[in-house]
Amino acid sequence: MSSVPDVTPGEPSLFPAFSATARFLNRELSWLDFNRRVLALAEDSAQPLLERVKYLAIVSTNLDEFFQVRVAGLLAQVDAGVTQPGADGRTPRDQLSEIRLEVLEQLRAQEGVLLKELVPKLAEQRIRLIDWSGLDELDRSRLARVFEDEILPVLTPQSVDRAHPFPYISNLSLNLAVVVRDPATGENRFARVKVPRLLPRFYALPDGERFLPIEQLISAHLESLFPGMEIVSHNPFRLTLDAELAVDEDAARDLLAAVQSGLHRRLRLNDAVRLEIDKSMSANVRDLLTSELELTPDDVYVTEAPLDLGGLWALNALARPELKDEPWQPQTPARLVFDDGAADMFRVMSESDVLVQHPYESFRTSVEAFLTQSANDPDVLAIKHTLYRTSGRDNPIVRALIRAAQAGKEVVALIELKARFDEGSNIEWARRLEQAGVHVVYGIVGLKTHAKIALVVRREGAHIRRYCHIGTGNYNPTTADTYEDVGLLSARPELGADLSELFNYLTGCGRPQGYRKMLVAPVTLRSRLLAEIRREAESGDGRIAIKVNNLSDEGIIQALYDASCAGTEVDLVVRSICCLRPGVPGLSERIRVRSILGRFLEHSRVYRFGKPERGARYFVGSADLMNRNLDKRVETLVQIDDPLLQARLEEILAVNLAPNPLAWTLGSDAEWTRTASAPRPNSHERLQQLARERASGGSG
Repeated sequence: MSSVPDVTPGEPSLFPAFSATARFLNRELSWLDFNRRVLALAEDSAQPLLERVKYLAIVSTNLDEFFQVRVAGLLAQVDAGVTQPGADGRTPRDQLSEIRLEVLEQLRAQEGVLLKELVPKLAEQRIRLIDWSGLDELDRSRLARVFEDEILPVLTPQSVDRAHPFPYISNLSLNLAVVVRDPATGENRFARVKVPRLLPRFYALPDGERFLPIEQLISAHLESLFPGMEIVSHNPFRLTLDAELAVDEDAARDLLAAVQSGLHRRLRLNDAVRLEIDKSMSANVRDLLTSELELTPDDVYVTEAPLDLGGLWALNALARPELKDEPWQPQTPARLVFDDGAADMFRVMSESDVLVQHPYESFRTSVEAFLTQSANDPDVLAIKHTLYRTSGRDNPIVRALIRAAQAGKEVVALIELKARFDEGSNIEWARRLEQAGVHVVYGIVGLKTHAKIALVVRREGAHIRRYCHIGTGNYNPTTADTYEDVGLLSARPELGADLSELFNYLTGCGRPQGYRKMLVAPVTLRSRLLAEIRREAESGDGRIAIKVNNLSDEGIIQALYDASCAGTEVDLVVRSICCLRPGVPGLSERIRVRSILGRFLEHSRVYRFGKPERGARYFVGSADLMNRNLDKRVETLVQIDDPLLQARLEEILAVNLAPNPLAWTLGSDAEWTRTASAPRPNSHERLQQLARERASGGSG
């Protein structure tokens, strides 16, 4: 048997015969590989037409976030003089060079699929992306009235001259760079016109079939914004800023105020990292923008397609069901269906644990029903809850917490103010909850609270009983319809005790003393996962199966390599970032990696250590295998002991590991290969079938 040492990031290589680039794939380039796989869905003619449009929009919004976070971070390292290579042997500058080449390739592919394939196919279905030049006089006359009545009043031209400095350009805003000439003096002047976010990206003409890019409608009427001037040129552009939130938590006396201050700084002061421009923009205007925004030519991306293709979501939202995936109605497991209406969640959970998988099974009739019943039940004494990302103002989960507090229950909501891109929304929710009497706390200084947990304390006769939910996804009914997640509903006393201790740790100042059925980062999660990997390696014929969103932690990767060398078979289902290189003889020949991409976003984290027929240990929870999740966040995994629920998790893993047309396989050459020829049903269709069977009376 092999003895597998503890491995932590930063330790010397356990495999000196393999270079850094052989052992670790680059995190940023791996993420771009993921975006390329999403782009492949847009290119796939077997996909319904408006689903292809949706995937193209996702590619665009994915790149927006990538530049705001990952590229911005690399640029900051370059500015700080960092030249130390990362785990994969690349310096920050090396990474930026490779990123630019890959992004340019993706942009060309994105333009090609939109302009050469989707636009003609949409036109065949009476959905037309049109240009102003193709409109007749009647259309133009009607649109002129629309511009005068609805658009002109919300536009503000900003000129640049000695009295007017170059204006602030907000993050991801669509703008027009306009050059005008004063006929009296012959002088050319530059002006910027921002396209307000309240305007649609593509303006729908009255026939509901034609859609005009909003910047073209504005450009056709610029004389109304610059009366008496000659319009020399007009070009759309879009700027991306660093999204880093500058918060000094150690120095801050009030975290809420510190986050608000950081939001203000991000809105006004963060550096520009990307400039997107139309191909027709002149060199003079481009040079002016790059100079004023302190960008280099490598930060500029020229496109032939309309900017901000995230706006294509509006086309996907059209009521054309024949051009989309067949609608899916999440099922309610038979255990949660009662003749008199909604299930008594307390009775169901008292009988045995419940495992639900969204969106195959309904979030509303399980998790939402549990928390709603808890808010309304007079015997419930307290509700404790974490909120990381929420939906809009009508989130039923938050409404339930407010009702519970107003009814006199003890309600605690731990809101993560630093959830990137949701900081402002979470601040608003915090205030509303506080106004309703909820005790709002913001977690632990220096750590993001990413755990998805809820604890309900209920009086039952002379006793107190605790009911729990631990999930892999956010308490968001909107995303629960499209994000694949797993949740455990339980009344097990040991799990209730664990959650009680964890909430006390999060809201108080004590130190955790150990947990019974939960693994908690940054306290026990890393060490326990490494111990589980070692245990399989030392068995001589171990088995590991893991389903996560991302795998980039060096210590975990090195431990998996060593387990592979010791004879352990490892199957990994990794949706996006994977820095492990599988299939390398003498390093990872027993490790297989695949990625599942389709109509539902794979989001659950499921871990299995050991052989199913020989006492395997199963865990589900919020934690991915990234350094930030294991060491810099509060994360939870819960051990699943019920044999029926273990069988459910094994079923989920088996479906994901079976031949599957949605699956991509990562090779030892770092290339992803799609297995599109695999037989149907695909994994999503198979899980839909299984959910229907459970709704009709199956177990679990």
